[in-house]
Amino acid sequence: MAEYENNAVIRAILTRRTVREYTDEPLSSAQLQTLLNCAMFAPSGRNSQPCVVRVLTDKTLLDRLNTDFKNKVGWDTPAYTRWDKNPVYQNAPALFFIYAPTDARMEAGLMAENIAIGAKGLGLDSVIIGSVGALLEAPEGDEWKKILKVPEPYRFLISVAVGHGAEDPAPKPRKPEEFFVIEK
Repeated sequence: MAEYENNAVIRAILTRRTVREYTDEPLSSAQLQTLLNCAMFAPSGRNSQPCVVRVLTDKTLLDRLNTDFKNKVGWDTPAYTRWDKNPVYQNAPALFFIYAPTDARMEAGLMAENIAIGAKGLGLDSVIIGSVGALLEAPEGDEWKKILKVPEPYRFLISVAVGHGAEDPAPKPRKPEEFFVIEK
């Protein structure tokens, strides 16, 4: 593998970490558009392109989302990592939402990964967030679909928070024994 470690894409994949602390620095319009393009070019089954992506960068709305989420799941509920310290969007300045009219979990996962790897390639960090679905998949989530201009019958699948990381977490242990090539 050492022969490929200088490849920028490989390096972005292998050095990407889940980051849950961010600076207040906003993403530029160019960064946001680049990450939307990364999502748009994610593969989809039979090129169906079933997902739509919305990005929320308004701090007031992000805080309102957190309040609505906490009101839904409970303020003392450990619904996500660092629930007692950070809002559900982990204080990142941008939160990407992926919706689809069908059960397009595979496509949404590919889009989320493209956003996360694209962010790393831009010198940004990310955290993939599913817990906010407790709000967005509930009847109360209909109001957020209006705010995010998501059409019916689209439903929330996953989100990705992106920003300038304020921490550098060590890699988590992996299970290399579970990854191998079957040869003759």
